[in-house]
Amino acid sequence: MLGRLNHVAIAVPDLAAATALYRDTLGAKVSAPQSLPEHGVTVVFIDTGNTKIELLEPVGEKSPIASFLEKSPAGGMHHICYEVDDIIAARDRLKAEGARVLGDGEPKIGAHGKPVLFLHPKDFLGTLVELEQAG
Repeated sequence: MLGRLNHVAIAVPDLAAATALYRDTLGAKVSAPQSLPEHGVTVVFIDTGNTKIELLEPVGEKSPIASFLEKSPAGGMHHICYEVDDIIAARDRLKAEGARVLGDGEPKIGAHGKPVLFLHPKDFLGTLVELEQAG
């Protein structure tokens, strides 16, 4: 079921500063900012060759990233994203095994234009897991 690591997401209080750090200090190739109001974030992707780093900045007070930054004002790792071949089959299998899918359980369209789901961190060793439909 589990495919390749798609990205590691880092919540940041200042997207421009975080982007500059990766681009200027680490010499990374960075994408243009992408606004995702339905997810309450603006994102930038860092291409590392074999995977990506996603920098997340909150948009609005109801953003899940805003509440994350209240607890960790400097930012930090927010979630890890794995690809799956069939997101509905993965969801159904995980739910049958007792895993909790966040939200209403229906995939939403993520930053890459593909369906995504999030799994409760208490079910995955304290880590928020995002599943993204591959291909």
